[in-house]
Amino acid sequence: MKRELEGIGMTSKRTRDRLVARLRQRGITHEGVLQSIGDVPRHLFVDEAFEHRAYEDTALPVGFGQTISQPYVVARMTQTLLANNPRHVLEVGTGTGYQTAVLAPLVHRILTIERIEGLLAKAQQRLRVLGVDNVRYRLGDGYEGWPAESPFDAILVAAAPPEVPPVLLSQLAEGGRLVVPVGGDDGQELRFIERVGDTFATRIVENVRFVPLVKGVRQYRGSDLDD
Repeated sequence: MKRELEGIGMTSKRTRDRLVARLRQRGITHEGVLQSIGDVPRHLFVDEAFEHRAYEDTALPVGFGQTISQPYVVARMTQTLLANNPRHVLEVGTGTGYQTAVLAPLVHRILTIERIEGLLAKAQQRLRVLGVDNVRYRLGDGYEGWPAESPFDAILVAAAPPEVPPVLLSQLAEGGRLVVPVGGDDGQELRFIERVGDTFATRIVENVRFVPLVKGVRQYRGSDLDD
């Protein structure tokens, strides 16, 4: 297991360090984020056929019609989210669990929602192997957030709605921050939104490309494994 976690060849720590160097060159300056990207074995979050590409700075397919996000985008979103030192964080779109694993050492607690049951089960298994123990999981509709646990210091959304969901804005604490890609097939932009009283200040970070944020819950089916 140690060898699997550390990786060899194209999945080795040395390869991860090269990825970190590329991210630093692209403007990622938060040392905690860079450390976490270097520590998390991304090859455990992709299909075996793509392990040799795990430390390329690119998104990769992971089944269920989903992708694992580009490391630069994960780092940029995490760095942006951490600007107000959040402790109580909501993640919408657990996906493979890679973003969760990168963020977990940097905050006190994460509550993460995933609508695809098969993805959520795999993410929980991976994070358990890595010893990540400050995360609560929920199978649910990301558009609804997690009202019983709100308000949140920060919310990170890992899929793109056509517009910012008002429910998520309502679940931000005073001074809380929402990092969310917004848009559709004609283009998406990563937005950074901060709550100040009953107003929300918005800044555009950069153009991005994410899978769409879809409503509802997708229960597990055996055929999902072949998607």
